[in-house]
Amino acid sequence: MQTRRIGAYGVLTDDAGRVLLTRSSALSDVAGTWYLPGGGVEHGEAPADTVVREVAEETGLRVAVTGVRDVVSDVLAIPARGQRLHTDRVLYDLRLLGGELRAEVSGSTDLVRWVAPEELPGLRLMPFVAAALGQPVRAPWVRPDLPPAEPAPEPSPDGAPRGQRFAAYAVATDPAGRLLLTRISPGYPGAGRWHLPGGGVDHGEQPGQGLLRELREETDQLGVLGEVIDVSSHRDPAALGPEGYPLDWHAVRVLYRVQVPEPTRPRVMDPDNSTDAAEWFSPTRIADHAITDVVQRALDALSSSR
Repeated sequence: MQTRRIGAYGVLTDDAGRVLLTRSSALSDVAGTWYLPGGGVEHGEAPADTVVREVAEETGLRVAVTGVRDVVSDVLAIPARGQRLHTDRVLYDLRLLGGELRAEVSGSTDLVRWVAPEELPGLRLMPFVAAALGQPVRAPWVRPDLPPAEPAPEPSPDGAPRGQRFAAYAVATDPAGRLLLTRISPGYPGAGRWHLPGGGVDHGEQPGQGLLRELREETDQLGVLGEVIDVSSHRDPAALGPEGYPLDWHAVRVLYRVQVPEPTRPRVMDPDNSTDAAEWFSPTRIADHAITDVVQRALDALSSSR
């Protein structure tokens, strides 16, 4: 059984160079394993809001997000449930605002403490935590005796099915400074508007890998992946797509800078999907076309970086 989850986590250090970690409780699938503070993104919640909320719940501290550190995905095999849990994780850098350190009561964590760098090798760290902190990555220990799986998401108040989607998009430019855009096909939300190439990350796929795959499928371009420049959240409580019925969709969208060093004439490789055209646009041409809010965020990010 393949399942999905979106999480947001924070890296917070003190003046002595210690990092704040939390230990998963007996309620967790990986009890006794150390995490960065954070947790699951609730339906409709922005990941940056998630990490602030989760840090307060798990540690008693008030924090502010100062930037995106990384975006990664991993798959946890849970044999007792026959489950393969794919988690998309947004990692933020944090700044301490105040509060008093204390452990969570009756939650998914049972201990919180500042950990010095020399202590890290002796702790059982989740693989994404080990990678983020420059430690050797080891497979996690998973409990052989597990409670039942979490229930399916509650429907919206109006009865519409709920769903979360984790997607990666390319702010793809060529040596001439043109921006690569794709047009949304009829029958899909936003039909006729110009969008960024990209889309949903497949189960077991890293966001960057998924993005480069989508870039090739939608535009026939080969890109070089750069840094994350934006993470946003969008909820449409009544999205009507090709399914033919309304869905309460919550999308978390990651924008990557991508360079296309040898651009060619864009070509849609799968015209029967959500993209029906692709073109290179100079900045002056974009203003004459209908664009999505994702493209506008990309333009704002490019403008602020100049």
